[in-house]
Amino acid sequence: MDKEEEDQRRRPADAEMARVLKTKPLNIVTGLDPASGGIAHWKHGALHDVVQPMADHVIMTYIDTLQPLERRAGRSVATGVARPGVVTIIPADTSARWDINGAVDVVQLYLPQATIERVAAEANNASSTELLERTGHLDPITSRLLSTAAEALEGNTTLDTMFRQQLTDLLATRLLAAHAGMPVEPPPVSGGLPPRVLRRAIERLRSETDADVSLAALAADAGLSRFHFCRAFKESTGMPPHAWLRQYRLEQAKAMLRDPSMTIVTVAVALGYASQTAFAAAFKKLTGLSPSEFRRLAT
Repeated sequence: MDKEEEDQRRRPADAEMARVLKTKPLNIVTGLDPASGGIAHWKHGALHDVVQPMADHVIMTYIDTLQPLERRAGRSVATGVARPGVVTIIPADTSARWDINGAVDVVQLYLPQATIERVAAEANNASSTELLERTGHLDPITSRLLSTAAEALEGNTTLDTMFRQQLTDLLATRLLAAHAGMPVEPPPVSGGLPPRVLRRAIERLRSETDADVSLAALAADAGLSRFHFCRAFKESTGMPPHAWLRQYRLEQAKAMLRDPSMTIVTVAVALGYASQTAFAAAFKKLTGLSPSEFRRLAT
């Protein structure tokens, strides 16, 4: 089988998951940045089917679930329990029969192999980038990162894209350290950004124009890889880029809401949210108040 035929045989991970889980995800974000794969939150029932080879790795963790898992590939059988704090990894291009007898609440990340290789190269890691199969494997760090993904998508294209990029790089780094054929640790942080570079990055993040504020653009402007830019930015500011931008947008939102001439829907549009509902949910998550409640208290 040549490479073109092999590529056609491999299904997109979200499509294969929809086929075997026989349902639609509660929430899914794909396509904004192909290099960051996709994030999906599913609730599904019993599963007794063969998962066919997929184009990307699937990394998953579980929410409010307690179900035995069995993965069978040829004579190899792996068992585990789907529960909070554990992860399951289905490497790209692999196939196995899965048996799960009851309901599962699961968050999945679809991770391209190219991203694993990029992060390994940026971290100066020449070791293996081959991910190991895991079935209900205890890993609270990866589990917590994935659980955050289900809660943090805000309906704001800029923030959501940056969050996905940052989360993907964090998870790829973690997977290389804990779930690769030759585990490695990333190099230690070696200081923050030079003042001039930090100032330019913050100016770009604050821009009112259509400036590209993706991690790739910010890192390129700083002359660094995404991996080293994120680590250095956090060392300089105390927050990763996504959290810094989210806090800045929150302060903008508060200032706009104090202006009685601006409607809430106008504020939502000005800040790049897909809808007033998405903006209100994101605002309340950060402040504990709805935009209208904040406005009543602030004016």
